Amino acid sequence: MINEFAEKISWLGHDGFIIDGNKVLCIDPYEVTSAKKADIILITHEHYDHCSPVDIEKVRKPGSVIVTEKDSAKKLSGDVRVMAPGDSLEVEGVKIRAVPSYNIAKQFHPKEKGWLGFIIEMDGVKVYHTGDSDFIPEMVGIKADIALLPVSGTYVMDADEAVRAALAIKPELAIPMHYGAIVGDESDAERFSEALKGKIKVAVLKKT
Repeated sequence: MINEFAEKISWLGHDGFIIDGNKVLCIDPYEVTSAKKADIILITHEHYDHCSPVDIEKVRKPGSVIVTEKDSAKKLSGDVRVMAPGDSLEVEGVKIRAVPSYNIAKQFHPKEKGWLGFIIEMDGVKVYHTGDSDFIPEMVGIKADIALLPVSGTYVMDADEAVRAALAIKPELAIPMHYGAIVGDESDAERFSEALKGKIKVAVLKKT
């Protein structure tokens, strides 16, 4: 089932994804060229490469629900639902849990901001999108079938740290992200994949 569901996940570049399940869900669209219109749009935090109103409009349709945190919500309009770490809600049958996402040794994403990662349950599969995070203690208790993990370093965890996060979370499938736009390149994704060979299955997606 996990492999079949993974076929429904498209990488938009950077931290952006479309999940085309029983509902179409989009996470952090940025510099979108083409993507399906989404029923649900998740925004992890207010930085311009995650909360991009122009790109949100590209994937939005009448009736789209936007789920985000308080800072991003100020920049958006329509059906916007605000979450904080620890909150859960259900939108059109899709279960969404907000979890912490922050830096430990750098100040780009302070814990006190209350910015988000998301655990999404759709079609019986749990997908964890970390948001712009380092490997934080809260990840150790997270159960997910598929984990979307940043690998570029600088603003988020690097490939080596992402390997440690993957080994803590133990998903059936890990997908690297946060490279190829602002910082990082495909070599970071390949380093992540190589380090997990024989331990956790990794899919390095091509940008759609």
